[in-house]
Amino acid sequence: MLRSMQNRGADTFDYVIVGSGAAGSVVAARLVEDPGVTVCVLEAGPPDRHPYIHVPGGFIKIMFNPAYTWQFKTEPSPLTNGRAVAVPVGRTVGGSSSTNGMVYNRGQSEDFNAWAQRGNRGWGYADVLPYFRHSERRIGGENDDADYHGHEGKLPITDMDWRHPISEAFIAGAVGLGVPRNPDYNGRSQVGVGYFQRAIHRGLRRSAARMFLHPARKTGRIEVRTGARAASVLFEGKRAVGVRYLNDRDRTTVGEVRARREVILSCGTLNTARLLQISGIGPAALLQEIGVPVLHELAGVGENFRDHYSVRVVARAKGGQTMNELSRGPRLAGQIARWVTGRPSILALSPSHVHVFWKSDPSISGADLQAVFSPASYKEGFVGLLDDFPGMSCGVWQHRPESTGYVRARSRDPFTDPAIQPNYLQHRTDQRAMIGGLRLARRLLHTPQLAPYLDRETLPGPGVESDDDLLGFARQYGGTVWHLIGTARMGPATDPTAVVDDHLRVHGLERLRVVDASIMPSMPSANTYASTIMIAEKASDMIRGRSPPEAAQLSPD
Repeated sequence: MLRSMQNRGADTFDYVIVGSGAAGSVVAARLVEDPGVTVCVLEAGPPDRHPYIHVPGGFIKIMFNPAYTWQFKTEPSPLTNGRAVAVPVGRTVGGSSSTNGMVYNRGQSEDFNAWAQRGNRGWGYADVLPYFRHSERRIGGENDDADYHGHEGKLPITDMDWRHPISEAFIAGAVGLGVPRNPDYNGRSQVGVGYFQRAIHRGLRRSAARMFLHPARKTGRIEVRTGARAASVLFEGKRAVGVRYLNDRDRTTVGEVRARREVILSCGTLNTARLLQISGIGPAALLQEIGVPVLHELAGVGENFRDHYSVRVVARAKGGQTMNELSRGPRLAGQIARWVTGRPSILALSPSHVHVFWKSDPSISGADLQAVFSPASYKEGFVGLLDDFPGMSCGVWQHRPESTGYVRARSRDPFTDPAIQPNYLQHRTDQRAMIGGLRLARRLLHTPQLAPYLDRETLPGPGVESDDDLLGFARQYGGTVWHLIGTARMGPATDPTAVVDDHLRVHGLERLRVVDASIMPSMPSANTYASTIMIAEKASDMIRGRSPPEAAQLSPD
């Protein structure tokens, strides 16, 4: 039996935002910069008070804690040797910005120019670069391309301050293979090797909630309701007027909140698709199958789903202490002491230390791969549990996967997980890129510069050599890197797969927008966090009726 939630004050706001993740936190903060504007943010998860959220080294602990993450899994598939791949995403205030790897990586200019070429006006690289700069407070970066960075934004972006001789040797080896050293992959050119920039400052994670949402709550005009799982968008005709939600704990207590101006969905790629579908917006056949009346047919809702699929090559290390040893026993106590006193420590690291943006085939122009290296290794190559021996690992994924899948609600019940099928490595182009990427990872681990620290490769091991063997290894051991996009694709109304227009308004409906990574028409050559922040900054101007900043004037390469 469903029960009505007690009145929690005024239940009508100017805007209702579903989701307090990267996008929702930014949009809420920007909207209340206008005098008198009120916002209600609905968050299914709990507040972001757990210390593991804020200590970067707590990443592994928090990522697999069901109290703070949605423990989704993909559908088993022959493409992953019959495995269901775990896809945990943030379920707390801050969303995945409270649980992710904290890497700040924008991508290549061509990514956004491709969005504009699909008919999305104002989304070319010169148009979006001012929004990247607007949110960024770049700290350090003495070797940056200055025209590409901001210094007065809310999100602090810092350089890696913890260096390890194994990482230095890895970088030197990559340079020896012809990969240029690049201190600023977020500048003019992404190509190269170097240390990651990250959203960590003074030893702490700087989530979107911490940097945008929480400070804005001091206005008194943002109400954040935690434990509020959205069950449906409310409509009067084709006009969105509010959101119905359930208490996430008892699953029966019902609440409603109304919006005077707009409802904004920022639930993330998986949950935005599901919420639209159980609200009656999506492919008609699917809605009929799950017993939801069709409010508005949009064939693209839940389709065009893409993700980065990563595979790690793991090696046993020698000649130095890796993170595997530093994270245990007395050595861990020493690292904690360093962190407490503000010195570089493994507790203040992102999981990936070194980036390599390079090519899967020498004939390729530019970079079609991202590789990541750490002086650490995980059991069976999966980020989650460190190996018991000294280790290092190099993971790799294709920048722009061609394989597409879907996210489809199984039921009108918001507590039933959707069917998630990314179709990893389905497309032949993706298979070729993965094979080339694994061969690159091996070359990077077997350079003369790294040889003093390399004992032997443990995964996949020397017996895996042929293209078929490497692809089989990838299917068995690969997994997500949580870069989920595309299920509410941006595009003009003439595109039958588009869900939102270039102002992020849902086609055919009024006062309903989607602002999160689900609107990305194609995958950026990057981790998706930075682009999601950019999307939210740009959307905020659109919602507020503000003119966009002047397009960036960049000199040609």
